[in-house]
Amino acid sequence: MLDDACRKMHHSLFTPLVERAVRIAADGHRRQLRKGSDIPYLAHPAAVALILARAGFHDDHVLAAAFLHDVVEDTEYTIEQLAAEFPPEVVEIVAALSERKTDDGGAKRPWKDRKRDHLAVIRGASLEAKAVALADKLHNLGTMQMDYREQGESFWTRFNATRSEIVWYHSEMIAAAGANDDRITRLQSACREILDDLRELR
Repeated sequence: MLDDACRKMHHSLFTPLVERAVRIAADGHRRQLRKGSDIPYLAHPAAVALILARAGFHDDHVLAAAFLHDVVEDTEYTIEQLAAEFPPEVVEIVAALSERKTDDGGAKRPWKDRKRDHLAVIRGASLEAKAVALADKLHNLGTMQMDYREQGESFWTRFNATRSEIVWYHSEMIAAAGANDDRITRLQSACREILDDLRELR
C-alpha cells in the first residue's frame, strides 16, 4: 500500500503518497481551467500544497490532501475511490473539504445552503483539514486580488454569488477554520489581510 511505502521512505524528499495524489489530481482536473482564465486548474492545488509547506505543514498526508482537495467536489473521482487508494488521514481531509453540491434528487443546491453546510463541517474538522481549508482560501483570495486589480469591477461577474456574499463566505470560513495553533493563526491572518483589501477595492 502507498502509505506503507511512504513510511519506508520517510527520510526521502520524494514520497509515493504525494506523487500518487499529484497524478490523480492532474488526471481529474486535466480538462479544467481556473475560473475566468486559461490557467490549468492543477495550478490551484499545487499552490495550496506550497502554501501549506511554507506555513509549516510538512506531513505527507496533508500535502497529498492538498493536491486532492477538489477532486471529489469537482471531478468524477468519488470519496470511495480515494479511500481505496489512500490512507484514512488523507481521505478524511478531502471529505471535509468537499461541498455537497447536489441534493438527494440530483438537483443543484443553492449556493448559500452549500456554503453554510460546509462552514459547519469545517468548524468541527481536524486541525489538518482546517489548514487545507485556509490554504485553499488564501490562494483563492490572493488570485482574486490580483485579477481584480487587472480587471476592475467586471471581475465579480465570473461568480455565482454577489460580491457581498463572497466576502461573507470567506470571512466566515476564516473564522470557522480557527484553531489553537500558530500555523493556523498565521494562515488566518494572511487570509484576513487580503480579504480586507478586497472589501476596500473599488
